[in-house]
Amino acid sequence: MVLIASALMTRIEKRSFSDYGLPLNQAFGKLFWLGLLTGFVALTALIGLIAARHGYSTGGLAVTSHDAVKYGLLYAIAFLLVGLFEEFTFRGYLQYTLASGIGFWAAAIILAILFGASHLSNPGEAKFGALMAGGFGLVAVFSLRRTGSLWFAIAMHAAWDWGETFFYSVPDSGLLARGHLLNASFHGPNWLTGGSVGPEGSIFVFPVLVFWALAIHFMFPARRSVS
Repeated sequence: MVLIASALMTRIEKRSFSDYGLPLNQAFGKLFWLGLLTGFVALTALIGLIAARHGYSTGGLAVTSHDAVKYGLLYAIAFLLVGLFEEFTFRGYLQYTLASGIGFWAAAIILAILFGASHLSNPGEAKFGALMAGGFGLVAVFSLRRTGSLWFAIAMHAAWDWGETFFYSVPDSGLLARGHLLNASFHGPNWLTGGSVGPEGSIFVFPVLVFWALAIHFMFPARRSVS
């Protein structure tokens, strides 16, 4: 529905999806696959930091090999759609339209706050987790700023959610899904593990977001203006 509404706006405003950060000719291209890798590596670093303090254990497989393939593929499709919906909603048309009036970063901050706040309706979410979700929103919009495309952000968003929900089998923004790969469990205080929020509620998510932004900075250097 978001894409349909935006398609109508492209006709009215005489623009294209590329203007809103979604160039269709880049779908599943290099930026997308780099985003998948970056998102999964960032989550793995966060889980690794928690595990290093004995806050996470895998607990063995929770599903059969057949179900692992089935759920892995289903969650991959689902979170690709989630990434597309949330990134295009908060970093696509709204970002472009709001930035035209108040500037790129002012628009980015407002939409990141709204993005974080939208997670508070999840049953297991907490204020710190919502704040870090907003921090992810800033990392995502920074990748848009550097690449001019949402495909990198869509992919890293999908990889992060897939890794939490299925691969590492932990809560994702307060939601613990069925059909996850492992019988994983948290041990220790909520500041370490994130508790019911999941890794996004861990204190370690902040340095991960910082290094994530630095990785984007070095992967996609800012273009110098030609005088």
